[in-house]
Amino acid sequence: MAPTKTSGAEYLARTLEAYGVTAVFFVPTILSKALYEMEVHTGISRILTHGEKAAVYMADGYARASGRPGVCMAQTVGAANLAAGLRDPFLGCSPVVALTGGPYNWSRGRNYYQEIEDFPLFKPVTKFSAQVTDAGRLPDLLASAFSVAVAGQPGPTHLEVFGHSGEDVEDGEVDVPVPAARPVTVPAYRTRAPGEAIAAAARLLAAASRPVIVAGGGVRASGAGAELRALAEQLNIPVATSLNAKDTLPGDHPLNVGVPGVYARASANQVLLEADLVLYVGSKIANQVTLNWQIPPLDTKVIQLDIEPAELGRHYPDTLGLVTDAKLGLADLAAAAGPDSSPARLAWVRRVQDIVRQWWQQYAGLMASDAEPIRPERLAAEFTRHLPADALLVSDTGHSGMWTGGMVDLTAPGQGYIRAAGSLGWGLPAALGAQVAAPDRPVILWTGDGGLWYHIGELETAARWKIPAITVVNNNRSLNQEINVYSRAYGGSLHGKHGQLWHFEDVDFAKVAESMGVLGLTVRKAADFEAALEKALASNGPAVINVVTEIEALAPRSTTERAAE
Repeated sequence: MAPTKTSGAEYLARTLEAYGVTAVFFVPTILSKALYEMEVHTGISRILTHGEKAAVYMADGYARASGRPGVCMAQTVGAANLAAGLRDPFLGCSPVVALTGGPYNWSRGRNYYQEIEDFPLFKPVTKFSAQVTDAGRLPDLLASAFSVAVAGQPGPTHLEVFGHSGEDVEDGEVDVPVPAARPVTVPAYRTRAPGEAIAAAARLLAAASRPVIVAGGGVRASGAGAELRALAEQLNIPVATSLNAKDTLPGDHPLNVGVPGVYARASANQVLLEADLVLYVGSKIANQVTLNWQIPPLDTKVIQLDIEPAELGRHYPDTLGLVTDAKLGLADLAAAAGPDSSPARLAWVRRVQDIVRQWWQQYAGLMASDAEPIRPERLAAEFTRHLPADALLVSDTGHSGMWTGGMVDLTAPGQGYIRAAGSLGWGLPAALGAQVAAPDRPVILWTGDGGLWYHIGELETAARWKIPAITVVNNNRSLNQEINVYSRAYGGSLHGKHGQLWHFEDVDFAKVAESMGVLGLTVRKAADFEAALEKALASNGPAVINVVTEIEALAPRSTTERAAE
C-alpha cells in the first residue's frame, strides 16, 4: 500500500493501475505529472494520439475488447473534442472514463486564453460527470467515475480536473491510501429477476408457436453466449443477433438467422416479421435493431430481459419485463422451461431455416464473384473463410457495418466482433485500442476509404507503438453510401457535377501506410486476399491491406415486406 499522503498525481497514477487500467490515451498537455508517475510507479502505457476524438475511440475499443474501462484525457482546450468523441461509447454502452482539464478558480469568466465553459458539453454523452476542484476530492470522484461506468448498463463517465492541464489537482495532497488492486470490470453486479417473473416468461415462451430471441449487446457484456445458445437449443427458438451481439452465437449455428434491423440480413427481418413472440435479451430495442420499430410490428408480444429497468417496455406496449443480468436471466429461463419438441415449434424452425437458405442462395453468386474491381460481397466471403479462429473483427459504421453485419459470418468460438455505434472514422483508432487491450489475439479492421480518412494519422501511432492491428480498406474511392441520397437530390439519376459530393481521389493506401512505417499491401483480385492477410498476420506489426472494390456496389437495403412463401 502506498503511503497515506501522496500527491494528486501519484494517487491518480497508482489508482488507475489498481483499477486494472493498462493504457491511457491522450492529447497533451494533460495531467503531465500523473503521466510521469505512471512511468515511475506503474506499467501503464501512455499512448499519445493525434486528436482528442481518436483518443476517445481508442479508449472505446480498449473497453469493448477487454470489458474494462478505457481511459482518455485532454486539456481544457481539447475538452469539446473529447466530448464529441464520447457520442460513440455513449450510444454503444461502452465504459470509457474521460479526464479533462478545467478552468482555474481565479480565471473562470475572465476571458482567459483558450478558456470556455466546456463542462456542460459532457452531460448528454455521459452517465456521470463531475468537477474535481481539489486533490481531496480525487479519491471519491475517481471511484465514482469507474464504478458508474460499469454499473448496470455500461457507459462513459467524465471528470473535469481543475487547472487547464489538471495541475491544480495534481499538485495537491491526498491523505487517504491508494486502494488495493481491484480490477474494475463489466458486469459490475449481477442482479436476478424474481422467480415469479421468470416463471411467467417461461409460460409465454412455451405457449408461443413462432418465438424468436433477439440478442443485444448486454449478452456480450455479460458473457452470456453459452446461456443464449443453451436456451435456444433447449426450446428450439431461432436467434437474431444485433450488431453488438454478433459474436454471441456462431454464424453457422442452425438457429442463427442473422442481424436484424437496418444494418441487417434480410433473413433476420423476415423471421421477425413472422414471429408471434420476441424475447429481447440485453437490447435497448432501438431503431437500428428494429428498423424504426417496424420489425417486429408494434403489436407483437415481447419479453424484455435487461439489467436496466428504465429500458423495459419503452417501445413495445405488450411487454413482460425482467430486470436481470443476461447470463443469470437466460440460465433461470432455461431452468424454468422444459425442453420443447412440439410439432408446431419444429415446423417453425424448418420454416426459419428455409428463409436463411434462400438468403444465402440469393447472394451466393456475388460472394463467389471474381469481378474486378472486387465485389464487397466477395470480400465478406473471404473474411468468413480466412479470419483466424481467435480474431477480433472491428467494423467501422455505414457500409462497413452493413457488409460485416450482414455478409460476414463468425464461425469459430474464439472469434469476436465490435463495431462503431455511428461515428464514421471510429474504426482505425478503435482497432488500435482493442489491440492494446488484447495483445495476444489478431485484431482486424474493416473500414472504407471514407472512414479511414478521418483519423489516418493514427497509422503513425500504430507504427510508433508497434500495435499489430490489421486495417482492411474497402477502397471504392468514394462515400458510395450516398449514391441513393444524391440520386434523389438530382431528380432520380446522377448527372452534372454530382461526383463533387461523394467521390475521392484514387489513393493507394498501401503507399500511404508505408510512408508512416506500416506494412502496406494492395489487393486487386479477390483470390489474392488470403495471401495478403497471411502476410499481414505474419509481419507481427501494423498493416494496411488496400482492397480495390467496385464503386457502385451498395449493401442490401432493409425491408419491412414479408417475402412470398
